[in-house]
Amino acid sequence: MLRHILISSVAFVGLTLSSFASAQTKLDINNPSDVFKTSRKQTCSLVEGTPVLHWWEGKIYGRRPGEKDRHLFNVQGMNVRSCKFYNDPKRGMGYKSGSREVMLHLDPETNQVLPTWKNPWTGEEVDIINVANDPVSMSKPVYEKDEEGKPTAVFRYSALNGSFLSGGGAARLFYKNPLAGDYQEYVGGDYHAMEFGTDAISVEQMLNPEAEITDAVISWGRVSKWLPWMKMGDRDGVVIYHTAGKRASNGYAELPEPLASELKKNYPIYLAPPPLDDTRPNETTWTVVKKAVDKKRAAKAAKK
Repeated sequence: MLRHILISSVAFVGLTLSSFASAQTKLDINNPSDVFKTSRKQTCSLVEGTPVLHWWEGKIYGRRPGEKDRHLFNVQGMNVRSCKFYNDPKRGMGYKSGSREVMLHLDPETNQVLPTWKNPWTGEEVDIINVANDPVSMSKPVYEKDEEGKPTAVFRYSALNGSFLSGGGAARLFYKNPLAGDYQEYVGGDYHAMEFGTDAISVEQMLNPEAEITDAVISWGRVSKWLPWMKMGDRDGVVIYHTAGKRASNGYAELPEPLASELKKNYPIYLAPPPLDDTRPNETTWTVVKKAVDKKRAAKAAKK
């Protein structure tokens, strides 16, 4: 989810620092080493292990061929992360982030948390399994140089009215679906989605080597197959997410309701990022749903 958008390298769009300040006091986006520092600032705190919190809210739509799109849910979500820093003799600075994230599916009219949902296409009442992915982390560190000593980071922002703006990129996801079998290349069943990210970050904060980024606005979107708990099988159609949010510079006090209360009540572990030495594999909606389905089936079998 959000890690696909926030954890990334950046590409140069032809911007100079002359309009901001001298190179002695500002990071230089024409300097690959400084560009890497801006990438690390965007993802992490300046201090190793310090949590960084983002939240977002928006809507989920359902689309099927030949039908009017349906507003299925409102959503509220959050991602909390921290980074471990590295210093390699050949590759230079490096970092690796570890994070957790929650996203709630809310009633489109009342904005209340829903335990179940009546599928309008099948008529079945299904249990909602909210996003609760722990962890969603980088698999390995990224460094300012590759194995050959060449810079890895370039700048992907343009400047406008005191903000750095980025957008238009997409994470194109295509991999084996954990809920499918061993013959996906014959019958389909791969997970296929595209995630979109846009953000606006204060120029002053981004280029100040001693300033944390607190003034940042984000947008996240996704187009994917039906969520597995919807039990739509192989019916045509997709779900479309459209959200907006920000970096929570004042921490959890900024989170909207009901997300803030739900975290404290039902997801307390998400009030902090995972340990810096966490080596667990990442979770996704599909792996979480698989575990929930397996648990329910096991309980049902035990009663027989």
